[in-house]
This record gives sequence, C-alpha cells and structure tokens, in this order.
Amino acid sequence: MVNSPRFLSASTLNGDAVKNHQGDSLGDLKDIMIDTTNGKIAYGVLSFGGVLGMGEKLFAVPWDAIEVDGKNKQLLLDVAKDRLKDAPGFDKDHWPNFADKTFANQVRDYYVR
Repeated sequence: MVNSPRFLSASTLNGDAVKNHQGDSLGDLKDIMIDTTNGKIAYGVLSFGGVLGMGEKLFAVPWDAIEVDGKNKQLLLDVAKDRLKDAPGFDKDHWPNFADKTFANQVRDYYVR
C-alpha cells in the first residue's frame, strides 16, 4: 500500500503521471468521472500515446484499480505497459457512455482481477 494523503482535490490529480509498479510510464490522468448517484469516483480517464494531444488514446480505468502515490505525486496502476495498448479505449471526440453496463463490465473485467 502506498502512503497517500486522504483527501485531494481533483485538480491536484489531473495531469499526474500514471506508472505501473515497474516504473513504466502509462500516460497521465486527464479527468475523473464521478458517479452522481453515490458521489464516488467511478473512473480515472488516462491518456496514453500521441504527441501534444494528437493521436492520444484515452482509457477509463476503474478508480479502485488506481493507487494514489502522494509522496511521488503520481498514480499507480498494476498493468503492464504492453497490456494497456490493447485496453478498451476511446478518443477525445468520442467518449463512451459511462452509465452503459456493458461498457462498465468490459472495463472492470480488463483492469480488476
């Protein structure tokens, strides 16, 4: 378990680097999706690849699969870099319906083992 602060603002986390436990860069956090029915964070939206925002792929990762590493000001995701390349993703102009159960199950099955 990584030592992290208990409370952080969303703006503090946006843009933070996302790495795996091996230290490989997996991109950065672009956004946080909140489930308005219960007030909890549902997903972190990660950006991977591309140059200056062009060609980047976005991924919705269940928040419970992400660890906040406050000491190093980064987020940790237990996924190999090559596995992330094949993860279900989307582009900045075509966001998924986060309320769609099929989408939610697909994403959860990919990241939470």
